[in-house]
Amino acid sequence: MATQQPHDLDCLTIAELERHAEQRMDKQTRDYYNEGADSGSTLLENSQAYSKYRIRPRVLRDISLIDTSCLLFGARSPLPVGVAPTAMQCLAHPDGEAATARACREAGVVMGLSSFATTTLEDVAAASGDNPRVLQLYLFEEREHSRKLIQRAKAAGYKAVFLTVDTPMLGRRNLEIRNQFKLPKPYKIANFTEDSDSAASKTVMDGASSDTGADEREGKKSTSAPGHRDGGQRKPPAGPISFHTHAPNPTLCWDRDIDWLRKECKPEMEVWIKGIATSEDALLAVHHRVDGIVVSNHGGRQLNGALATLDALPEVVDAVQGKIPVHIDGGIRHGTEIFKALALGADFVWIGRPVLWGLSYKGQEGVELCLRLLRDEFTLCMGLAGTVKVSEISKDYLVKVDKSGFVSRL
Repeated sequence: MATQQPHDLDCLTIAELERHAEQRMDKQTRDYYNEGADSGSTLLENSQAYSKYRIRPRVLRDISLIDTSCLLFGARSPLPVGVAPTAMQCLAHPDGEAATARACREAGVVMGLSSFATTTLEDVAAASGDNPRVLQLYLFEEREHSRKLIQRAKAAGYKAVFLTVDTPMLGRRNLEIRNQFKLPKPYKIANFTEDSDSAASKTVMDGASSDTGADEREGKKSTSAPGHRDGGQRKPPAGPISFHTHAPNPTLCWDRDIDWLRKECKPEMEVWIKGIATSEDALLAVHHRVDGIVVSNHGGRQLNGALATLDALPEVVDAVQGKIPVHIDGGIRHGTEIFKALALGADFVWIGRPVLWGLSYKGQEGVELCLRLLRDEFTLCMGLAGTVKVSEISKDYLVKVDKSGFVSRL
């Protein structure tokens, strides 16, 4: 029988984990991780959407053996929960993505790695061992950059590519602008250079090097330029790869880019689309033979005023009709919210900011704590709701509460 790990009496909830992280992060890091676009209303609504639903518990059922596992990438995952890809985790803790990977390995939970990580995908693979991992991808206008990254991910054993599709332009993040965010030394955007001393490895958010003096002494180009129209011709981004110049790609389209990506990734890696929020796009994803979709609004960091992901989920699930898996991210802060997302049709959920809070709190140990809190809450919720398998969780276990307080069955 598994030994119950002792509670961290200073941190018994994700809300307490957030408060610990706030005390440990510097202002620039805290603002970068926690901010949403514009007024932040979509960021807030991602969490508030869960309060519209209440659970209908069933009783007098034998719940003595609860199985929280689910099928993911052809194998059993101990939880219907993964760690979402989030950028530059060394800002939260010096061990960064490697610590997150080790925590995921201990928990048996899949890890998503951001293209704009501060640890190479190979080092994350080494820290992960046999634990599954996926690569979040921005498909650059100059495809050779993306092709190289895909080939490296294949060689390192990544299970899938999650193509981010909700960033044709970047949302307005006012604190990031006001703080003039820069990645502090000695951290680097690790995945876009073969030479750790090159200008590309020092490139930060806006395309300026974190060590411009050194670049000038070495005669290296230290700035990048975004793509633009020159008359009737599109000019791709220039200079070292940076988030602000290269991640947004207004030229992305279904017919050309998804087919190209499938050819590059298959058969070693699955192709998923992250950033679906409507039934129309869900149907197009099925038509273009992607392996799965993630209902996401980029953590409320892109289009402010967009639907909360939980509000967008039902129409996506209805459109897909079980042809491909539907995952969701955004706003989950408690195990009961995992249950609600699954009840509304999600096959799996991804957790973002709480993992960063755990990483800031105690590194690998803090991420393990975050995952353990959510696991324990979800297991308890399953039992008290009268379910013993993830497959049993359905909308029959929910009611919706409207603004007037009236309850309606789904």
